[in-house]
Amino acid sequence: MNTSLPDSTEADSPIGIFDSGIGGLTVLKEVRRDLPLENIVYFGDTARVPYGTKSKETITKFSIDNIHFLKNFNVKMVIVACNTASSLGLEAMKKNFSLPIVGVIEPGARAALATTRNGRVGVIGTKATIGSGAYETWLKQLDPKIKVYSQACPLFVPLVEEGWVEGDIVEDVARAYLESLKSFDIDTLILGCTHYPLLTQVIGKIMGDKVRLVNSAEETSKEAKRLLLEMHLLNEGAKKSPQIRFYVSDEPEPFRTLGERFLGQPIHSVAKVGDHFETARV
Repeated sequence: MNTSLPDSTEADSPIGIFDSGIGGLTVLKEVRRDLPLENIVYFGDTARVPYGTKSKETITKFSIDNIHFLKNFNVKMVIVACNTASSLGLEAMKKNFSLPIVGVIEPGARAALATTRNGRVGVIGTKATIGSGAYETWLKQLDPKIKVYSQACPLFVPLVEEGWVEGDIVEDVARAYLESLKSFDIDTLILGCTHYPLLTQVIGKIMGDKVRLVNSAEETSKEAKRLLLEMHLLNEGAKKSPQIRFYVSDEPEPFRTLGERFLGQPIHSVAKVGDHFETARV
């Protein structure tokens, strides 16, 4: 791996995580479970959500902006906790920055292949993620015989961002998207957006017990741990309690309220960064 980190980078330097909004907390939750001693800086680009309806050029620009912001904290790694950004902007991110950058597409694809028994895998995601064909590309590269069936679900992200994760309206929307996938006899469904695990109960109810849901957050966290071990930057001997800092690009309170419900614990502080993220301070 060709990386060049600043000399000031230490094992206790934070991991940077970004997403278009709150969905990336699914990745943060797994990182905290697997890497409990790590410091973390999380950025939710809530002023520009959703990413999934925007062009590749716009998504790439936003992603690069986000990493520039996270670099203010001397992060030792960036996790792109957004399927849309991972599918459309990861290559450009890696070209623009020398620090290790981990996306969610490849780990999710590997997990799906390890899960399926009949070789028929479904993928749901934003329009941009599904349109990119990123999951199908990775799945076919890893197993050319795999059958992949994809469905864009553009309303899922705004529903989650507004805190609508259950009830008749959410079920009606989910059923409209998912019924077609059931006809293909899939036994595995990749939740191809980090927001979607918040809808696991609804999605699981509609798809039925025979379809296993794959949350790529778990595999992404494992990949991050592997890379940190490889770089000898795992924070194993922390001298003080790990710190998690939350930043958003729009009003903090909606993020804090929904984030607490999802993480199951208080989020004491969420800071709003200004235009072009110029107000960020370490």
